[in-house]
Amino acid sequence: MTRRLPSAPPNLPGFSYVRALGSGGFADVFLFEQNMPRRQVAVKVLLAEVVNDQVRQLFQAEANLMAQLSSHPAILTVFQASVSADGRPYLVMEYCSSTLSQQYRTEPLAVPDVLRIGIRIASAVETAHRGGVLHRDIKPSNILVTAYGHPVLSDFGIAATLSEADNAEAVGLSIPWSAPEVLLEEVSGSVAAEVWSIAATLYSLLAGRSPFEEAGSQNTSAELMSRIVKARVPPIGRADVPARLELILTRAMSRRPDARPRSVLELIRELQSVEAELDLPQTQLEVAMADWANHTPADADDKTRITGMNSIDPHVQRRRRKPAQAAGGAGSSRGRSMLGGSAPGSNSLTRTRTKPRRTAATRSLLAAAVLVVVIAATAVFLFVRASAGPIPAVNNIEGVASGDTVVFTWPDPGVAADDSYVVTLPDGASSIQRAREFSIDAADVSRVCITVAVNRAGKTGAPSGEKCVETPEAGSQ
Repeated sequence: MTRRLPSAPPNLPGFSYVRALGSGGFADVFLFEQNMPRRQVAVKVLLAEVVNDQVRQLFQAEANLMAQLSSHPAILTVFQASVSADGRPYLVMEYCSSTLSQQYRTEPLAVPDVLRIGIRIASAVETAHRGGVLHRDIKPSNILVTAYGHPVLSDFGIAATLSEADNAEAVGLSIPWSAPEVLLEEVSGSVAAEVWSIAATLYSLLAGRSPFEEAGSQNTSAELMSRIVKARVPPIGRADVPARLELILTRAMSRRPDARPRSVLELIRELQSVEAELDLPQTQLEVAMADWANHTPADADDKTRITGMNSIDPHVQRRRRKPAQAAGGAGSSRGRSMLGGSAPGSNSLTRTRTKPRRTAATRSLLAAAVLVVVIAATAVFLFVRASAGPIPAVNNIEGVASGDTVVFTWPDPGVAADDSYVVTLPDGASSIQRAREFSIDAADVSRVCITVAVNRAGKTGAPSGEKCVETPEAGSQ
């Protein structure tokens, strides 16, 4: 059975919809372009059918947490949060083009890269812990990669405060990277369980599989849980992975929480020592200042509530951007310099106006201006003519299966600026988008088929021929 298509994108003032990025159990993620400042952003939108008080509270908590923590260079930046016109809450976030889950199963990462990623992501988790927050869903797919190649931690959707973790209901559990005590429901989250999840994630990046997957096995949830509870960590199976690194990860995934590193910071120090042994450049520890707790409310209980982080020292800033720039506010110095005005001492506004003399240069400028007007008029004519012409048809669709995802692409058939594409599945479900690429989660599906048509001014043209792709699932049957 095919996974559902993304829901309809919301209509957000100041943003232009580009395409769908992914779907989850509670929300869809879309790529939008923000009009001012001009940039691409990811917009996470709750599904209308799942919006209730509990989900709304989880979503609001995620928005608050990520906004408060995203000053950290290894935590995804949240730009704004609100509710769309159709009543769905949404987050506007930094857009990252890929996740580590798209890489490690195809080709395991190099040891230096895994150490660097591990230290940076662990620094983000340690910072969250110092603010009284547990992530509770650390795994490769929640580590995104920015346009500059920096790993950032995302999705605090099921995060819980340290004081509430023992009583919090477990939601959205990711079995392959969850500690035994979490699977056995002894706790819903803890610092020790986060240490386990970080180690399991780093193991996955090195091995190309989660720690307790077995080749040739179905690796069902029940089988994985049984192996995780026993906590017999198999060898990674790579000659270039130092024995000491394997030992560190095995210890961090010990069955007994008290046998693991006592904090994420302790795990970071061990990873840094492996870098030193391999003569690698030291990855910088990026953890909030030790006096952070002194800036939180005096009430000890309030220090571990979500709202207890509002008093973070405003001088502790993310080095990737200044707050005013990140918010795109008019108060930023860059915004003021672009708006400009006369320089000090300039007399451009008080200069005496004299009758200009039409020189050869002036005549050339006038001729150029006339040419620009003619070109613009021609462009408008061609645009109107193209819009009024027959609706083009899509041809030559290509499809590639990669892991659990099938990606379809097609060449531009000659669409106009306001045209869009309608992608339709055999069961009649459809999705409207501007991009010439469509991705669909094809887990547990042996064959995926689509047709694509061009939509112009509310009218849909002739559909393409059906394009089908056999998935790896088909070859395993």
